[in-house]
Amino acid sequence: MAVPKIEMYATSWCPYCEYARTLLRGKGVAFEEISLEEQPERRAEMIHRSGRHTVPQIFIGERHIGGSDDLADLDAEGDLDALLNGAPNDH
Repeated sequence: MAVPKIEMYATSWCPYCEYARTLLRGKGVAFEEISLEEQPERRAEMIHRSGRHTVPQIFIGERHIGGSDDLADLDAEGDLDALLNGAPNDH
């Protein structure tokens, strides 16, 4: 199965964003990073999609994962790899 589209709203200076980048790169997956510094107008889009104001906000396919702690929890539970491989996940 194809890897679903991964999007991450982030800033360059955020340590949580860097943690999420490192985790995703370690999985060997490509992701689109939406820089809120370069595109500040997209912050409203992020808030609308996620209901949250903090970065990072990560989406895998249509699913809102949340921030770096949420991504790390998903990985620790063993669900991130399956999700990245396109398996449905109903959590």
